[in-house]
Amino acid sequence: MTARAKPAICLMLGWVALLWVLEGVDLVTGNALDSFGIQPRDPAELVDVVPAAFLHFGFGHLAANTLPLLLLGFVAALRTGIRRFLAVVLLVILTSGIGVWLTAAPGSNTAGASGVIFGLFGYLLLRGFIERKLLDIGIGVLVGAVYGSIVWGVLPTDSQISWQGHLFGLIGGVVAAFVLRERPRSLTAGAPVRPVP
Repeated sequence: MTARAKPAICLMLGWVALLWVLEGVDLVTGNALDSFGIQPRDPAELVDVVPAAFLHFGFGHLAANTLPLLLLGFVAALRTGIRRFLAVVLLVILTSGIGVWLTAAPGSNTAGASGVIFGLFGYLLLRGFIERKLLDIGIGVLVGAVYGSIVWGVLPTDSQISWQGHLFGLIGGVVAAFVLRERPRSLTAGAPVRPVP
């Protein structure tokens, strides 16, 4: 087990456990947490952009998101390290949530981790190509093969599903792959440098 694997596993298992606990609290409180979903174009709702990504409308909704979040999150955290992974997730949550706030249908209420899932999908898909790392290119190809069909979720085909959250989550992941890419290491002081002839 690599040094990054254990923290990545612990982080994702803890994250998923938190989502299930929150849904349990929502159930026993008569869906009181649903009010923290994003209702579009109300300035007071901007504070719900982050918490909405941790809430779901029922255990079926949560169950559908659990496995892809766990797998994609683990791979991303393992390959990038926890700090960069958390920066990626924050960027995706903000992009997805603000996109929903700006474009969702009037009177709608949006919550769920699917924006993060689409963001991680986009991030892992492109990261290897952007950073020119063969292993991560392979991971991107594998992620595309396994989860590529989710891209249909960015289309407005079902009024009960937030295609806006999916679309802007995907955009957030693509942006994160560029903005948070690993920079080449500069030469350290005192390191020998071969003169150019």
